Amino acid sequence: MSEVVAQLPRVLIVDDSRMVRASLVKQIRDKFDVREEADGEAGWQSLLLDPTIEVVISDIGMPRLDGFGLLSRIRGSRLSRVNSLPVLIISGEDENDARMKAQALGATDFITKGTPRVELVARIEALAKLAQTRRELEESREQLVRRNQGDVSVMVIQVDGYDKICDMYGHSVGQLVHRKLSKLLSAKVRKEDTIAHLAEGQFAVISPSADLDACGAFALRLRRAIETIVMTYKEHRIRISLTVGLASAHGDPNLSLEELLQLAAARVADGVLMGGNRVVSESGEVNADNIGRFSRLAVSVDHALTQIRTGSKDEPRKRLRELVQTVLPLLELMEMEFHVDMHLAQLLERAQVTSLDTMHSSETVVSNATPQWRG
Repeated sequence: MSEVVAQLPRVLIVDDSRMVRASLVKQIRDKFDVREEADGEAGWQSLLLDPTIEVVISDIGMPRLDGFGLLSRIRGSRLSRVNSLPVLIISGEDENDARMKAQALGATDFITKGTPRVELVARIEALAKLAQTRRELEESREQLVRRNQGDVSVMVIQVDGYDKICDMYGHSVGQLVHRKLSKLLSAKVRKEDTIAHLAEGQFAVISPSADLDACGAFALRLRRAIETIVMTYKEHRIRISLTVGLASAHGDPNLSLEELLQLAAARVADGVLMGGNRVVSESGEVNADNIGRFSRLAVSVDHALTQIRTGSKDEPRKRLRELVQTVLPLLELMEMEFHVDMHLAQLLERAQVTSLDTMHSSETVVSNATPQWRG
């Protein structure tokens, strides 16, 4: 009986330098199946002929067709499998003009030659996962919609003023901010969610079985979490904020993942025009007052219990009303099944009063315990 060997994700490397190609292949060959081409024109032909390519890594300066030309062809292709491919532009120097042009043409990521292997592999893995998620969602759209009643939502999350941070403090500092957000996202998303790196300082989270209210609640919590972080760099203190765009297939199961990403990205742009530090959905800005009461704390009960068990009761105490409303259907079921009077109406009334008292008293409280990290 023969063994089935798992196919490694295929990466296309396009660079006119044989030494550069050899160096890249050596760094990633244990994680990826690599195909090489020496110029953009040959790379373009490979993309048309090889449907197994999942990520493109391209140099900029090449004969016949340079990296910018190849990127333009990819994004302008009528083949959905080609125009949605993640493209990583690699340059010999960290030139701001080249980076901005690559981003404007639709590059998914931009790195310099000589980037450490660990970071290079991590970035390519993130792009391969994005490509795989896109392919799987598109190929199984009908089954996915049936299973999740159309609730597939996308968040595009962007660091406000990321380019300005890089200009003021250096690109290495920008990368530290990017990695901090990546770690924070990894710690907070559900196991069924997918995190995808879209560009420097920008991520997407693809969430099956999640409506816009649930994603909005998550985005607000994420924004609050990042606001508490202060980065100390030399004599400067750098505060970070996020703008998040939301899009959902709920109500329109024919929307493709690519269209959802585009909608969410457009709402990020709307949030930036509004001044940044915003969460924006199809109905406008999202805040704590306009999120549905059940989805507002859709995944927070476990978190509240963990906080209580560890002795951190302040946050659950502030949100008792929402917690009671969230678990109320469960309590009603218990009351009915066990034939006992749990005085739920009185509980709800007391929770409302307690919540208001706590809210008013906490308005004047400012925490001095600000986490700091050094770049």
